[in-house]
Amino acid sequence: MGAQAARAFMSIGEVLELLRPDFPDITVSKIRFLEGEGLIEPQRAPSGYRKFTHADVERLRFILTAQRDRYLPLRVIKDHLDTAGHDGAGPRSLEAPEPEVRLGRAELCEEAGLDEETLAELEDYGLLAPVARRYDAEALAVARACGALAAYGLHPRHLRVLRAAAEREAGLVEQAVAPLLRRRAPGAAGQAEQTARELSELLLDLHSALVKGALRGILGR
Repeated sequence: MGAQAARAFMSIGEVLELLRPDFPDITVSKIRFLEGEGLIEPQRAPSGYRKFTHADVERLRFILTAQRDRYLPLRVIKDHLDTAGHDGAGPRSLEAPEPEVRLGRAELCEEAGLDEETLAELEDYGLLAPVARRYDAEALAVARACGALAAYGLHPRHLRVLRAAAEREAGLVEQAVAPLLRRRAPGAAGQAEQTARELSELLLDLHSALVKGALRGILGR
């Protein structure tokens, strides 16, 4: 095998170097787990070492982005990859139609790392609410975040204030876009949706800045 052909393949360490700028938490174990779940299939050298192509790296980037930005469970990502197909440059862009997330209770617990008791608590405090006994991508994101916060001693009863704050912020957005929604002009609905998205991002930025400022006061910095 010539030098040029050999460089068509990368070691798992080289793959980590390529992905870490965008995904700082990526590890060898994570890549091996995704392989074990059937989402990637790197080739193997006769010695048993994994050999990754550039297409493998782009497939990994797609998977990690779908997890991070869309909170999609691995089962849904795999179904999307299997049905959408991919070419030599890797899987199709996330601009492709987004697969719908519809999880049952057991599936949500498995994907978010929750037990049934914690899920029931989240529902009791209004942090989660199934629709037709199914949970969507937003519910999965909430469940994952609440599960992670529980490791720091923050349980559903502590987090209900966040639900109230979110509802108040949504009310502010509703108040701002209400005049647009009342219009009958073509494109008014689309304009209202875009405005709502921009306002929600600004409110999130403001919320984050206020929390950071408050923490600086607490920590004396």
